[in-house]
Amino acid sequence: MTEGLAGRDGHPNEGHARLYRRWTAGGAGLLITGNVQVDRHHLERPGNVVVDAPLDAAARAAWQRWAAASSEHGAKAWVQVSHAGRQTQVAVNKTPKAPSAVKLSLPGGMFGMPEPLTEAEILDLIARFANAAVVAREAGFAGVQIHAAHGYLISQFLSPLANRRTDAWGGSIENRARFVTETVKAVRAAVGNDFGVGVKLNSADFQKGGFAFEDCITVSGWLADLGVDLLELSGGSYEQPAMMDFAGMDPPERPKQASTAAREAYFVDLAKALMAGRTPPLLVTGGFRSRAAMEQALAAGIAMIGIGRPLCGAPDAVADLLAGRIDSLPRFETQLRIGPGLLGPNSPLKLARALNGFAAQAWYYVQLRRIAAGEPLALDINPLMAFLSEQRDAKTRS
Repeated sequence: MTEGLAGRDGHPNEGHARLYRRWTAGGAGLLITGNVQVDRHHLERPGNVVVDAPLDAAARAAWQRWAAASSEHGAKAWVQVSHAGRQTQVAVNKTPKAPSAVKLSLPGGMFGMPEPLTEAEILDLIARFANAAVVAREAGFAGVQIHAAHGYLISQFLSPLANRRTDAWGGSIENRARFVTETVKAVRAAVGNDFGVGVKLNSADFQKGGFAFEDCITVSGWLADLGVDLLELSGGSYEQPAMMDFAGMDPPERPKQASTAAREAYFVDLAKALMAGRTPPLLVTGGFRSRAAMEQALAAGIAMIGIGRPLCGAPDAVADLLAGRIDSLPRFETQLRIGPGLLGPNSPLKLARALNGFAAQAWYYVQLRRIAAGEPLALDINPLMAFLSEQRDAKTRS
């Protein structure tokens, strides 16, 4: 989960340490950080942690405090490393780098027209991912996760819709996957075999002509061959947010699943299909709430259950679940429930979905910031007020 807690220097701070210390006390076995960016000009949002230059002594100490706090109570902690590519907001960069000059298809003007990366820039970025892994290892983290999902840069390379290149980095699935496979190789070479290396990968983009599940099967096999330790399966992007629960406004492209428990967890059936071939051990995140659904997933061979949003409003939920005090994780009312009709007769569904999604995200961001500040949760805050609060906070961090 993205924290948005860093200052303009991009370094982790006491807020990060306090937040992750709270989560490790809450029963999690593995904590994966919010996305740490390898280029400060391509943040997913203002307030991202950044590692794109040599760290001074103060920054190294801050990273070590973050790692130590994240590893208390027996938990392991991995750093997620990423580059937002064309999903960089204009408040951060009006002309971000991407595989090709294909603008994000979203209303509102939040994202600019990207510039295609040169091959030299691609190779530099791969080296940056490896450097970030080294920083994480030296700080005391147990592994890294390479973010290749949700429409960020590596996911953009994988998608035929975003990647229109005709060189060795575009076209065939082998070429489109070259960025992620070369990044895995570089990271492994930099950190060795006794350090965790994971990948977060879309099961599909859920867009016609985009990265498809058949592509996921192929790439998963290649990642298994490269010795990836853990593959987190997700799906969607900003344009088609299949990874999020939008209160009945889920994209129609998401595969329908048979049972109530299966529908609860967005990507379980796709994970089962993936396990029929070669794949690293699977971590499945997205929609898990009940003990029954989690147990069914584990019985089917899924290695790990990922929990995200419930821990924002109930940081002890995992411990409560494991101890048998609860049988399901809490759900929170975070939707504005805005439909196209409320925005005007010509408003597209995509705009309504985006507004609902950003407001829901903001509600969770508010909870994270309060935990990080050592303050009580604000579970009754209106999602619109949370959204406006986050917009103000983002301006101070830009």
